[in-house]
Amino acid sequence: MRPLVRPFVLTILAACCGAALAATPEAAPLARLPAWATPEAYTLSFKVDPKETNYSGSSTIKVKLSQASDHLWLHGRDLTVSKVVVTGADGKAHEGKYVAVAPKEGVSRIDFGSTLKPQEITLAITFTAPLNQQLQGLYKVTHEGVPYAMTQMEPVSARFAFPGFDEPSFKTPFNISLTVPADDQAVANTSAVKEEKAGDGWKKVTFAKTEPLPTYLVAFGVGPWDIVKGPDIAATKYRDHATPLRGIAAKGEGHRMQHVLGETKSIIHTLEDYYGFGYPFDKLDLLAAPDFSAGAMENAGLVTFRDWLLLIDPDSPAQYVRGSFNVNAHELAHQWTGDTVTMTWWNDIWLNEAFATWMQQKVTQKVHPEYRADLDRIRGAQGAMNNDALVSARKIRQEITGNGDIETAFDGITYQKGAAVLGMFEGYVGEPIFQKGMRAYIQDHKFGNASADDLVESIRKAADKGEDFRKAFKSFLDQSGVPYVQTKVSTEGGKTVLHLTQSRYLPTGSTGDRNRVWGVPVCVRYGTASGSKVSCELLDKASGTITLDGASSPTWVLANANASGYYRFSIDKADLPPLAKVASSLSDGEQLVYADALDAGFNQGDLDAHDVLVGLKPLTTSKTREVAAVPTMMLDQFYYRLAKTDAQRAAVVKYAKDAYLPRMEELGYKRKTGEPDSDSLQRAALAEFLGGDMRIAEVRKALLAQGDAALKPKADGRLDLGAADPDLLGVALGVATQEHGKPAVDALIAELPKNSDPQQRNAILAGLAETSDTAQLNRVRDYALTKDVKVGEMAALLRGNRETRPQRDALWNWATTNYDKIVARTGSFGGGALPRLMGGGGCSDEEAARLQDFFATRAKNVSGAERGLAQTTEGAKLCAAGIAKQDPTALTR
Repeated sequence: MRPLVRPFVLTILAACCGAALAATPEAAPLARLPAWATPEAYTLSFKVDPKETNYSGSSTIKVKLSQASDHLWLHGRDLTVSKVVVTGADGKAHEGKYVAVAPKEGVSRIDFGSTLKPQEITLAITFTAPLNQQLQGLYKVTHEGVPYAMTQMEPVSARFAFPGFDEPSFKTPFNISLTVPADDQAVANTSAVKEEKAGDGWKKVTFAKTEPLPTYLVAFGVGPWDIVKGPDIAATKYRDHATPLRGIAAKGEGHRMQHVLGETKSIIHTLEDYYGFGYPFDKLDLLAAPDFSAGAMENAGLVTFRDWLLLIDPDSPAQYVRGSFNVNAHELAHQWTGDTVTMTWWNDIWLNEAFATWMQQKVTQKVHPEYRADLDRIRGAQGAMNNDALVSARKIRQEITGNGDIETAFDGITYQKGAAVLGMFEGYVGEPIFQKGMRAYIQDHKFGNASADDLVESIRKAADKGEDFRKAFKSFLDQSGVPYVQTKVSTEGGKTVLHLTQSRYLPTGSTGDRNRVWGVPVCVRYGTASGSKVSCELLDKASGTITLDGASSPTWVLANANASGYYRFSIDKADLPPLAKVASSLSDGEQLVYADALDAGFNQGDLDAHDVLVGLKPLTTSKTREVAAVPTMMLDQFYYRLAKTDAQRAAVVKYAKDAYLPRMEELGYKRKTGEPDSDSLQRAALAEFLGGDMRIAEVRKALLAQGDAALKPKADGRLDLGAADPDLLGVALGVATQEHGKPAVDALIAELPKNSDPQQRNAILAGLAETSDTAQLNRVRDYALTKDVKVGEMAALLRGNRETRPQRDALWNWATTNYDKIVARTGSFGGGALPRLMGGGGCSDEEAARLQDFFATRAKNVSGAERGLAQTTEGAKLCAAGIAKQDPTALTR
């Protein structure tokens, strides 16, 4: 599952259901189900009409009892169970009883009525349930007024859809059949093997038995889908047959699937070549969901996506075209790491998500090197480091104490930090060796489960490493935080020696303990008479040394050569000028880690704003979009956080204008025929930065002209959204709502329910979210709670307008007033994201305190909110402490 575009699942309190709690000495297992009752196979049958509010089903489960018992535990939530039949190994059947013991957690008990000896039994459970309205389990969505039903089971939502053992270690085959309206299409994990009439106006579709799967990978959908046949994925030496490929979209949208279908073959073949293991399922469907809680979901054989990731046209914004490939590669990588080999328990979700992120970057770099996935990995790691610097940060392998810990595990620590750590140790042992270990890992655990120990051992054996390697790798998995490597050059016995020390990186104001040690593969680039060299060392103690053979005197040192390490390093004021002098000659990746070191130094108070602006100057003229963009993030921080006077803000704007306006004017405000997509992406980024953040007049004027053209009604009364450059539509509409207020907001609110194009809808939402008039902004926020805005779209209207304290106060007042409505409507935001949605971006102790006060009695009632609260309040306090330590007059020095 993909969280870079992903809102997460928010568990809502459910009303108690089922029979009263029967007397039993055993407490309900709220963490993990006991291992003495394990499923061996499922037969699932559903009768679903998306036009209705409820559906019915039966879940027949073969279960192995390994100890005598009069009951067993399983999962079910919001289910009305009408009948339970228990059949013993002797073939005798008798009625059982379903008891919803812990409705909030979805833990239920089946009472047998008598004690059964260890044996294989069969449970047949008949039930009804509502089609979920919060994008969980089996849920209902609409497209152009037409209803569809589809699934999202990860992480703990299969229990909404059917009774079962909703944990990843319980992998079994599934036999699925769907009884649906005769005019609808039914799709599932596997190919349909039989279709038959099932009464007046109904048909029954039976699907092939799946490979062993956990419940969270079970998937199906019902509705008037467009089903588009793609090119078969040709056989390879790893797979002796062609694999059918299809695109599935809402009615009328199927023609827009051709682009992604055309890209998919190259992704599958690249993955097969890497793993030495053929695509393991009987077909591959890619489904564009009309509404979805995640970015995408790797269901075996039926991968589901937010519709705008798959519905691509020739004029689609470049971000969607790139995003389509990257997310598709991520989800298809899961077919090996996650689906074929599944983590044993949720503390190892990184085995799914970090590997899919890391592998997607390898696939993208091979198939589309112009997308610069190598830089995406570095930028992703740096984003994760910002969270990892918090005392409240998660570990990669986080202990699971309840569903909230599972739901908040889908974050940058799991995805981007995990991928960066994999890349770091891949670089340490060498790519061919790492690949050998990965191939062994897949073969050894195919169609089963694995843990972090299994993975580390596979790599260790392939690399012929010892205990020090195991300890180094696990030091990044089992403790939170970012290593901070500090360096000092000295001359000893005629040699140049680099002294290294490590501690935990903590920004100003942190209460954390810096005394922490990792096994860090440190590589440094240093200056020589002829250029530079690289030297490496495994730093697994608090200090160490590297001899810099051939170093110039004096020399400069970049303490993360090739940007391969997941750590930060220091740059002292005295060391900055020589390093800045050579910055533009470093590789693109090294320029990114150089910029991160400046950021780290600023946030620790070792560098001031003037130092940072001087140090970043060489990067602003980089021809590489990703590098040139880095200084803009610091400029935003200086403008909205540090600057206190108009003169200081004007200094930031001047720096931004001098550095970036010439490039904006060179690119122009319209996409050119045949231009590289990197130009389109840079145009959009610069327009938002210069026109939206820095509010530079000439840029805003050009954007407003496009926004006004897009808002002009056509003959049919609809807005002419195609009049604006597709990459700039959202920011142009944002400038229009800021300049025109109510008339522009009126026009966009009227257009949204008429518009089914997902990319244009996103642009409309972006425009509405940027309106600056308080009354209109509150109106937009109220609109977010209406049915015109999809559940998965709500956050787009609530995330913006929080750069200044008055803006955050206005959002806070609205959000606290409407808190119950937000929680009642949506299941698409993670509970952990709710405090951030309401109070994120804070930069004062007062903002942190009001968050704590408001959630003091509420956080425990929303799954995952307690962790989100801790991180959001800590972020506000650190921001306040960091800014207080800096002198804003450095901006004008």
